[in-house]
Amino acid sequence: MSDKTLNNIYQNTDFLLRQPDIQLKKKHSRKALTNDRGQKKRNVGKRLKEKATNEAIKKEKARFNEKEPLIYSESGARAPDLVERSADSLHYMYNSASEGKKCFKWVIQPVTLAKFFSELWEKKPLLVKRHNQDYFKNLFNSKDLDRILREKHLQFSKNIDITSYINGKRETHNPDGRCYAPVVWDFYQNGCSVRLLNPQTYSRTVWKLCSVLQEYFGSFVGANVYLTPAGTQGFAPHYDDIEAFILQLEGRKLWKLYSPRSPSEELPRYSSPNFSREVIGEPILSVELQAGDLLYFPRGIIHQASTPEDSHSLHITLSTCQKNTWGDLLEKLVPQALSLAITEDIEFRHSLPLDYLKHMGVANCDVESPERDEFLKKIHHLFSKLVQFAPIDSAVDQMAKTFIHDCLPPVLTEREKRCSIHGSAERWDNGQVVGAAELDPDTEIKFVRQGVIRLVMEEEYVRLYHTLENSRIYHEEEPQYIDIGGERAPAVEFLLHSYPEYVSIDALPLPTLEEKMDLASLLYDKGLLVTREPLPEND
Repeated sequence: MSDKTLNNIYQNTDFLLRQPDIQLKKKHSRKALTNDRGQKKRNVGKRLKEKATNEAIKKEKARFNEKEPLIYSESGARAPDLVERSADSLHYMYNSASEGKKCFKWVIQPVTLAKFFSELWEKKPLLVKRHNQDYFKNLFNSKDLDRILREKHLQFSKNIDITSYINGKRETHNPDGRCYAPVVWDFYQNGCSVRLLNPQTYSRTVWKLCSVLQEYFGSFVGANVYLTPAGTQGFAPHYDDIEAFILQLEGRKLWKLYSPRSPSEELPRYSSPNFSREVIGEPILSVELQAGDLLYFPRGIIHQASTPEDSHSLHITLSTCQKNTWGDLLEKLVPQALSLAITEDIEFRHSLPLDYLKHMGVANCDVESPERDEFLKKIHHLFSKLVQFAPIDSAVDQMAKTFIHDCLPPVLTEREKRCSIHGSAERWDNGQVVGAAELDPDTEIKFVRQGVIRLVMEEEYVRLYHTLENSRIYHEEEPQYIDIGGERAPAVEFLLHSYPEYVSIDALPLPTLEEKMDLASLLYDKGLLVTREPLPEND
């Protein structure tokens, strides 16, 4: 589908969706205009105030229009076979980075990646109407939820939330203890919404989707599933601290999006409390999602959603980029830079002026003096010098270390398991160990995924942090790492830079064959490596 066609669809769909709102706004505008004219005639003194108010409204509308959502409609869109690929596919994870890119294309198609990140990402919402209720059918459904409730040990509040929003009041109805399916369904029958937290813990398909996407975003990708009965609403208007992708799985749901109330609430670091309907203004988008549709909105966009009287709704929200900003990086970088500057530059260790307390502080902020000007110049000078001490790569590695701890472990194909420690043929059989296999210098290896490891220097240690021993439950395990020593770091870097190609163990840049084999065996035994072919069993 060409960009021209998409633009035509956007314009037509945008007009059709907004026609009722346009007529309503015209009606109210005429009434407001009549009242304003009457006021001006009765009270000349109010004229300037009205003019200022109108100018403020125009500016606010202009700011809101910058966040006007893009709307796409694609009849008969077909879902690529990404979720249900064969677990034994030879090339499925040849390059995990390119696979993550392909997967995200699937989520947002027909919108191109270039258009999404240049016009939408962190800027304004996107609506994709696919007219294909089967687009997400292989991802998750209500039967999966029922099966999880019956087969897994879920706890209220930890894994399941029961919520309602009635007459402007948001309530959580979680009992204590374990979630039994009949109890959950009784709440549902009485008009409560059901939220499954972290479905990736229990659903392999959701786990696979999130684990692949997190490599593309370089940030943890989480998920929640929401089941809402017909004619109800489970949550109050609010905004979140994540980039949200709403994938409608079943039924229908009416979404209303609102612009941030002020610039300070755009791209917030923390989620908001619940809002009343009176303080959020008019929606910038009001749309009913149907199965197969996608809605994206940036953090800070206020939203609420309800179901129509004749349909339930099941959707999954994918979330990413929580606390993954320049500001978060600088929080790690600036203290390190300051510590280095104080250690290495004597100017940072000079004493403060004897009289600085007389000229600085809140009580003196409006008092001009040469001493105050000199003090402020000195601060600016020291800040400018601070940049040269900034250990940028080290701070980025600390961000990456946090990311690695947040991450889901990778979902391995059957072939990857056979070519790694995860599915080695070595086993116990009839009183003895059989199927033993060993690496040799000609064995070709690579890391199991590009984004599952990070080489980090911490004081005198060189550590390889990895995700292979992470749990599918968020932060259930402590950060996992291997101390590899500085002498082995070049070989690890060689493997990192060679990905996705395989290299022989003998090609590792280490002085002796023994050192090469020791490192390869260490990484293989920790599950970080796959071989090009399954290792042959010893005779």
